[in-house]
Amino acid sequence: MLVKKLLVVLALSAGLVSPAAAQRKPPVKAPAKIAAGIPAALLAVGKSVYAQNCLTCHQADGLGVDGLNPPLVKNDYVLGGKPRLVKVLLNGLQGVDINGEQYHNVMPAQELTDAQMAAVLTYVRNAFGNKASSVSVAEVKAVRATNKK
Repeated sequence: MLVKKLLVVLALSAGLVSPAAAQRKPPVKAPAKIAAGIPAALLAVGKSVYAQNCLTCHQADGLGVDGLNPPLVKNDYVLGGKPRLVKVLLNGLQGVDINGEQYHNVMPAQELTDAQMAAVLTYVRNAFGNKASSVSVAEVKAVRATNKK
């Protein structure tokens, strides 16, 4: 800290930096953009559900683990049809290729409410650089009602 103060004093005395510039704080980063038309509160709930249930396997950046857990970034399952994605949470998943890659860990069925599923799927479809429509509670309920394992 003393060195930093000394450098500022030297810069000021040499005329290299104005006093106003020496006191400027770095610019504050703009908040992350919120997906168009999706309430921030819904994304916050989805992020929380993700942190509690998905993060361990799919990682904080959504990139998964090579050969074990698929990435959620630009993934056909994530960005494709919502009923198939809801069924992944309802039934789990194993032994499928995702975007041409084989992943060997078994994803168990998730014991989440319809609201939690809708929130986390909406979050995943709009996080990690993904941009897709939200998943509603009604859509989850409809898939659950007709779901056959």
